[in-house]
Amino acid sequence: MNIRFLGHSTFLLQSGEHRLLIDPFISGNPTSPVTLDEALTWKLSAVLISHAHGDHWGDALAFGQAGTPIIATAEVGGYAQKHGAANAVAMNIGGTYAADWGKVTLTPAWHSSSFPDGTYGGMPTGLVIELGGQRVYFAGDTCLFSDMRLIGDRGLDAAILPVGDHFTMGPQEAARTLELLRPRVAIPMHFGTFPPLTGDPQVFKRDGEAQGVDVRILQPGETTEL
Repeated sequence: MNIRFLGHSTFLLQSGEHRLLIDPFISGNPTSPVTLDEALTWKLSAVLISHAHGDHWGDALAFGQAGTPIIATAEVGGYAQKHGAANAVAMNIGGTYAADWGKVTLTPAWHSSSFPDGTYGGMPTGLVIELGGQRVYFAGDTCLFSDMRLIGDRGLDAAILPVGDHFTMGPQEAARTLELLRPRVAIPMHFGTFPPLTGDPQVFKRDGEAQGVDVRILQPGETTEL
């Protein structure tokens, strides 16, 4: 699996012919290395949404209105359907959606969730994604919580974790999650995009590597392979 960082919390996962776009914050993202017009040319298997905040929901409707499935909670999926995303999948925490590309399971996340227009966005989530024989945990926006150990029990090839502080956990708290998640690889996200996000990914890298985890800090546009 190739994991490409598109800035903030936006990632493109690819294995073979399948591509999954996570939290498509492209327009308005000062760190995005691609334009929305470019991204709309990609052949995507699905767009996965962790929660409804504008820096995660982002350009989801543009993809959904073009026919790409949007996979998210009932509130997010229902909102997408109401606004012209006919192939949106509305599910909920604990549920698993299976497709020809693999699976995604929604997990809890401790945060909040509302759309830019103020509509309630349901509970925020994390995502456990199975693609190309690999299992990746995308934490979304969250703090450390003890049930991450149960997510780690699934066996994780990679964990993608927010480290920016202020709105999510900071780098030291994020490094503590690695004790529970036990991934082979960890990738930090949600840092440096806006002034409040002061968490230092180098601190996360230092503390994570002290636990024997392969911590990879990606710059927007960079790709790593599992």
